[in-house]
Amino acid sequence: MIKAEPRTILSFLHANFDVVKDLFSYQIADGLITKEVYDMLIQKHGHTMNIRLREYRVIRSLGSDYEMRDVYFKLMEFLMFEFKPLLPETIEKYKGSISELFLKIRKYENQDRDILQERIKNLSHQVREFVDLVERNTFRLLAETRELKSNIDRIEYREKVQKASFWIEYYILPLNRILDVKHSESVTSTVLDVSEYANRRRLDFQDETIRMEFEKLYSQLIQTNTDLLRQSKVLVNELLPLLERIRTESLILTGWIEFLRNPYKMDTPPLLKGSRTMVYAKDMLYKVREFFEQFSVNDYVTLEDGVVDFDKWIFDRELFKSNLTKSLPVNDFFSWCYKELEKDFQDIETDKFFALCGLLFDGDLQIEFPKKAERVTLTTTTSNISLPKIKVEPALKI
Repeated sequence: MIKAEPRTILSFLHANFDVVKDLFSYQIADGLITKEVYDMLIQKHGHTMNIRLREYRVIRSLGSDYEMRDVYFKLMEFLMFEFKPLLPETIEKYKGSISELFLKIRKYENQDRDILQERIKNLSHQVREFVDLVERNTFRLLAETRELKSNIDRIEYREKVQKASFWIEYYILPLNRILDVKHSESVTSTVLDVSEYANRRRLDFQDETIRMEFEKLYSQLIQTNTDLLRQSKVLVNELLPLLERIRTESLILTGWIEFLRNPYKMDTPPLLKGSRTMVYAKDMLYKVREFFEQFSVNDYVTLEDGVVDFDKWIFDRELFKSNLTKSLPVNDFFSWCYKELEKDFQDIETDKFFALCGLLFDGDLQIEFPKKAERVTLTTTTSNISLPKIKVEPALKI
């Protein structure tokens, strides 16, 4: 039990962050903090540091050696982004814990309310831990893969191939199966079942307190589904193609280096075969001659000015609008348009008729449709048009 105030412990971590960072770095490298390393750090920072590290339970004994307690180690992992990729088997254990809690919640949902509430909270905690581990694993694998691609440490191609193949086989593909919602045995599939159950119970459970717990759980699982889908896309769309490219490129380059070391070990195919081609066709001379010969003979051409008769009628909107205004009210608008055109033309063309009908859409007209199906048929040069009898009056002024 820690007797110090939480604020005191945080102040100690802030003031002595370098010491805690050194302890974390040595444990990351060796899996523990050896007695020699620990004694060296205490000698460097003074005996008081040993008392504080033990009093605040930052470290604990491991035989003659030491290790950081999990809570401090995980805090430093989070702060330093020093996550080691976990084997998928470690993450897959959450399927068992989530499934067991889910089974007990369904089986004993009508018994003790407090126990049911605690089980829902524990299930939420297990899901949260599962998502956190998946995100950490994906982040670390992505960082390791990009580092391998850039090859800052000048790793040989053969070793790059081995690392890429190792990560694909033991980390990427198993983790992708865990996140595959279509796989009935995947953790994501179990989380989806829990989500469907929580969605039903948040609506129909009798106890309001438990309903609120199911509501919280369902909201969390909706976000969980989004997060897991994003991590799955990173695995499939980014990590796998990157590792496959590393593996393919490295295999090609490794084979080429081996060939250059001993190029006469075996016969090689003709990589560069000499050939001569022409940039122009063999019969180009004849085609060019034929092209120019067509201009050597002058043919007489006669040009005649032709006069084409066409109707130069221009729709005078203002004129027809003035005539319509004078005629208002009009009981049959389309017949009025037809009669207006008959004053100037013997045969009424369809386009002229519709141009005049456009006056109907002016905003200063009030349109009244017939109560009965009264229609009129008008004949143009190309069509017989059946139209309703529309009454048009001046618009009412407000």
